[in-house]
Amino acid sequence: MTEKSNTENQEEKARDSRKTEPQENLLTRLNQQYSSMSKGQKRLADYISEHYDQAVFMTAAKLGAQVNVSESTTVRFAMQLGYAGFPEFHRALEELVMTRLNSIQRMQMTYGRVPQGEILNTVLQSDIDKIKMTMEEVSSASFEQSVEMLLNARTIYIVGIRSCAPLASFLAFYLHMIFDDVRLIQTSSASEIFEQMIRIGEEDVMIGISFPRYSLRTQKALEFASKRHAKVITITDSVHSPINAWSSCSLIAKSDMASIVDSLVAPLSLINALVVALCMKRQEDVVDTLETMEEIWDEYQVYSSDEITAVKDKGDIKLS
Repeated sequence: MTEKSNTENQEEKARDSRKTEPQENLLTRLNQQYSSMSKGQKRLADYISEHYDQAVFMTAAKLGAQVNVSESTTVRFAMQLGYAGFPEFHRALEELVMTRLNSIQRMQMTYGRVPQGEILNTVLQSDIDKIKMTMEEVSSASFEQSVEMLLNARTIYIVGIRSCAPLASFLAFYLHMIFDDVRLIQTSSASEIFEQMIRIGEEDVMIGISFPRYSLRTQKALEFASKRHAKVITITDSVHSPINAWSSCSLIAKSDMASIVDSLVAPLSLINALVVALCMKRQEDVVDTLETMEEIWDEYQVYSSDEITAVKDKGDIKLS
């Protein structure tokens, strides 16, 4: 008992340290190091601080040219800020844009530059890219850990708000076929969220889904679950996502950096993989459940093919 208690205390302290640790982003680094920068680096810092929505589309060479410094100066500038190179610096810039732009600004940035005739291909290609990026960045170890946590859970809670609500609903629908106790948190009011979670505890798992712009209510729900010592799985777009402050295990799926419509393709694909992995672990239970559901669907004519068959039997229509 003592050993288990010590382990739990260590995990709680680790979670608490992540919560209290300030979220260091690109602007924080710029402010902290500004006084020690050269004149050229200060011009870069000033431009990025004021025009990050434009800088995000620039290469190192173009960004340097914008403020009259060399490409090598721009790369050294990124490394001085603590990034491994310009690509890592650019990813931090993308994350800054995701969290700071509103929907109108995102629409103007992205689709304002795309000709009408190219929108279909542009959007589809963007979704393809998001899935490829997700394949590169999602952790297989975290994925397997999430599967095991769900398999051992007493109750599974799922929360996703606004544009993430369809993802949460989709996940809940299929988890109901695998597990006995799955609860989709309804979010009509902030107080009702906590009322639905009042019995959450250390044997339970909470799945939180949030993408920019991050929902404060989702963050509060995960904080509540964490304080009750439940395990928390997050599905989000970045390791720097604020909901990861309460995460026991994080699954990363890329969404649009800047778009009026949140791209849910990569997150949905990740959720599909999670459901399939769980089904493979619980094959016999899933088969039994599906067989029972098929009987119910047939009896109550849930699907249109059954309805057409019923009408045909009455002689109302004839099918060749």
